[in-house]
Amino acid sequence: MGKKLIKYLIYASSLLAVVYPVTVWYGRVDLVFGNTLLLNLFPVFGLLAISTMWLHIVGGALRPWLEKYIDFQRFVSKSSVIVLFLIILHPLLLFTGIGFQNAGSVLGLYDSKYIRLAIIAWFILVGYDVAKRFKNRQFFVKHWETVKLISTIGFFLALSHSLGLGSDLQAGPLRSVWIFYGVSAAIAAVYTYGVRKFLKQNKSDYKSRA
Repeated sequence: MGKKLIKYLIYASSLLAVVYPVTVWYGRVDLVFGNTLLLNLFPVFGLLAISTMWLHIVGGALRPWLEKYIDFQRFVSKSSVIVLFLIILHPLLLFTGIGFQNAGSVLGLYDSKYIRLAIIAWFILVGYDVAKRFKNRQFFVKHWETVKLISTIGFFLALSHSLGLGSDLQAGPLRSVWIFYGVSAAIAAVYTYGVRKFLKQNKSDYKSRA
């Protein structure tokens, strides 16, 4: 299979992973201009953020292979900016839709534990983007893998929040897709932060003894 064809297949698969949840959501929502527009619209930003972060995590596990065909680091850098805007707009549209003075009522309308998961995830993910601005500082250079691991935990908290509260994720094909995203991301994270580091350390130890 030609290198260019594989490159296009990677892009097509990535686009499908992001677009498919939106098409399912759009097919179940009646978007009309009015008082409920923002309340109907805000979930799509969460769906887009989760699916894009899933690409980051799974892509991270496949990075040595992916970089033969695409500039994976550039993709992560560019799409992370989009994710930041998405996770800011997601709650912003909700609070605008219900009125900022009623923001506290969200805890009463939904299961509070999933709201708390969302708050923790929000601060972790926004904090990760802030930390990236200081990535070249000595502290972050030394602990960057830990920072990335914490951001991955933020993804799983956000995923749990969406599975617990997302109206489009309670049943149907989108819930199955989200569970698949969660399981595959967990496998990718275990490989990236566990198996691969273990194999790399063993290889390093072997070379030092040789």
